[in-house]
Amino acid sequence: MEKITKPMSGYFMILFVLALIILAVALFIQQIMIVVGILSVVVALISLGGFFIVEPNKSMVLLLFGNYKGSVKDNGFYWVNPFMTKKKISLRVRNFENKPVKVNDKIGNPVMIGTIVVWQVEDTFKATFDVDDYENFVHLQSDAAIRKMAGLYPYDNFEAEEAEVTLRSGVEDVNHSLEQEISERLHHAGIKVIEARISHLAYASEIASAMLQRQQATAIVAARQKIVEGAVGMVEMALADLKLKDIIEFDDEKKAVMVSNLMVVLCSDKSASPVLNVGTLNQ
Repeated sequence: MEKITKPMSGYFMILFVLALIILAVALFIQQIMIVVGILSVVVALISLGGFFIVEPNKSMVLLLFGNYKGSVKDNGFYWVNPFMTKKKISLRVRNFENKPVKVNDKIGNPVMIGTIVVWQVEDTFKATFDVDDYENFVHLQSDAAIRKMAGLYPYDNFEAEEAEVTLRSGVEDVNHSLEQEISERLHHAGIKVIEARISHLAYASEIASAMLQRQQATAIVAARQKIVEGAVGMVEMALADLKLKDIIEFDDEKKAVMVSNLMVVLCSDKSASPVLNVGTLNQ
């Protein structure tokens, strides 16, 4: 478990080291107590190994002969036992963009997903001792979380019409699910996930062309359906107005011909070419 500690100020100890050096020089000049002077120099040199600086948003993990002694998170100039091992860990917010990886969605379609993860070290003890390399751990576990999350949702609802959330349309829900999954995995390494979101989403190259054609066909069918619905309404309205205003009487055969002509004109994707009839109404 992380233990926050605040070591001795380095400014006091640097004065002590300087005093030892001055004492040793004075003894060497006077040629007295040479042994004490040598010991003073040795102690001063050993003491120099205990100084360290903690910069803003950085920390220092302290070990003494393999035993964890605490973590220093306050920035400043400090001194500790020179025999302590000091490991610097950054507490700054970091991010990385995971290159698009090929995964299978809920219904088995191969898709390419890329993500951006924003994170920082929260527990220096876990980041140092619970995992071998916490930065590599972040990358690997983020990749694993992407693969698991992709299997929970279909890419779209063309093949899964009952799906309420899809990778393409449910951006907020999917990003929240991704962030939660990564947070649970990185908690064991003392890593806090600030944000995780999808930065790239597309069908894999081997099915991209076929899926594009399917989407285009679906859009065309939907558009045609709307056109037909509108055309039927316009034909009904035209026949009703003609009958209401008593402009012309149609028998069933003439009505069928008129309906056919109007439907062709209204539903065609090209402009109609008018034909002038100079004969009788029956010809």
